[in-house]
Order: sequence, then C-alpha cells, then structure tokens
Amino acid sequence: MFQPSKRLTAWGSTLVLFLALSAVASCSGPNSTPSPATSNGAPTGPASGSASPTATPTVTSDAAEYCGAGSAIHYDRSAFQSTPRIDNKWFPLKPGMQYTTKGTVKSADGTSERTVVHSVTGLTKVIDGVKTLVMWDRDYFDGQLVESELAFFAQTAKGAVWLFGEYPEEYENGTFTGAPRTFISGISKAQAGIAMQDQPVTGTPGYVQAHAPDVGFLDCGTVFKQHERVCVPAACYDDVLVVDEYNPLEPSVGHQQKLYSAGTGLVKVTAVGGADQESLDLIKAEALADSKLSEINQQALELDGHAYQISASVYGTTPRAEVATPGSGG
Repeated sequence: MFQPSKRLTAWGSTLVLFLALSAVASCSGPNSTPSPATSNGAPTGPASGSASPTATPTVTSDAAEYCGAGSAIHYDRSAFQSTPRIDNKWFPLKPGMQYTTKGTVKSADGTSERTVVHSVTGLTKVIDGVKTLVMWDRDYFDGQLVESELAFFAQTAKGAVWLFGEYPEEYENGTFTGAPRTFISGISKAQAGIAMQDQPVTGTPGYVQAHAPDVGFLDCGTVFKQHERVCVPAACYDDVLVVDEYNPLEPSVGHQQKLYSAGTGLVKVTAVGGADQESLDLIKAEALADSKLSEINQQALELDGHAYQISASVYGTTPRAEVATPGSGG
C-alpha cells in the first residue's frame, strides 16, 4: 500500500509504502487502460486547489522503457477522477484510516527497529493537473523520527492507483536536516507512475512506479505471485498479492517484495538480496475518530506549508493542500 522511505537508500536500502490506471495494456495487464507519464516543466494545475478543466488531456513520455519492454509511461489526466476516491481492493486509501507497520533493518552496523505510521489524511492537493489524496507517513528508527513524508495518490476511473510525488523531510537526532529527495510529477522531468494496477496479474510486463531523475528515484514493479496466505501480527490473510519491486539504478540494493491483502492493502514487506535486509509487518489498522482525523489534517497542513519554504522551486510551485474530509472540528 505504501511507498518506501527513499531516505534509506543512503543506508544501502529502499523501503516502505505505496499507483494508477495502466493506460497502456502492456504496462498493467490484459484488461487495463492507458498508464501515465508526466509532463516536463511546471505543473498545469491551477493556483487554487481544484484541477484545471483546460489542462492538456494527454502527455506521453519519451520511449524509454525503464522497467523493461512495455513499461514506457503514458499519462492521461482525463483518466483520473475529478474527486479522488481510492478504493482499489489491493491499495485502499480511505481518509481517517491509519496503518502501523513494524520490523527491522539489518546491516553491517547491526540491527535497528523500524516503525512506520501511515495516516490517510482528509486532504487533497492538485499535482500535474490531477487532484490527489494526501498520505502522511512518519518513519521511526529505534524510536526516533527520521522521516516525515507527504505522498500524493490518485485513482483512475478504471481503478489503477498512481503516485504523483513525495515530500520527505529528514531528521537526524531529532533535528530537521532537509528534504533533498522531494519530487513532484510534472516538474524537473519527474513522472507519476503506477502504485497498484487496476487488475494485477502474474505474467504481465513490469511497470514504472515513479521516475524522478533529479533525485535518482526510479521504482519498478512486477506482479510476482497471487493467492498466497500470510500471517502478521495484525491478522492472517488469504488471497495475498505479491509485488516485486526494485530500482534498476541501484542494483546492489536488491529487491523488495510487498504483500497486499484484498480490502486491507500492504500487510508485509520483505527484502530479497542487497546489503541491508529490511522487513515490515502490519501490526495495526484502525479507523481514527473524527477528532483525531482533524488533528492529522492540521499536522499534515503544517508540513505542506513548511514545504513551500524548504522546496520553493519544486513543491512551492504547486497549489496548497486543502481539507476535503475535515473530521470534527476541522
């Protein structure tokens, strides 16, 4: 369900959370529709928080097939919903849901405990002409916050979920150090990609999960297994989907396999190869009270506001996030 914390690549790893209508059948399976590539240059979204009805409907990337034959990105703004609703059964993101995953990172320096809290906010934000839903992730190593990230998702009418960008703030010993891995679709050649296909099937070509050359971000996904069973602290799940993910720009890092349960989303992450071995298990999935959602929205809005100061040339060119699902007191 969630995208990896890209900060961990500095430690020889690429791990955690969470993309879209496969516009190209070869990109997302036999029954899919076209998949997106993003435009270069400034976003086409309006200065306010609503999507522009006059945005150029289709933008196609160059012919690069970063994740193998058939993986070139094709992006069609008109394929996305005007109001974001993410109900893909493998990657559901309902405002007010919070997921906690926990595991370890094993490296030459020893073993660290990792906990990630994934909160689906009630915020929306227009990116590259599409209104997205905002996810807020907090990443802890040995109990200390190392990353606080906003990530932006939208779903096509056919049911594929796309990732449109990330703003990950990094912390060292409790002190903010920057957000050097920020990328936003449509800016500096960054391209949105597929977080979860609408109908994932084994035996289909790999697909690009996002590409941002300025920050060295390129994730590829392939449907590896279906109908698996897995038990984690939160529960035991049947009919589990396994997606193999890797960054071809960092072959020494190895692969990750993410396990998704229908109706829940990501339930387990395991490492395959690579110098560092990371694992995460879902330990809790809960629906937040309205008052708590209101707090989450406010904290995510503060992070959104801070991003305009830290990443003025990239994040600062986007419309402000807006509250769509307020919760009580919002």
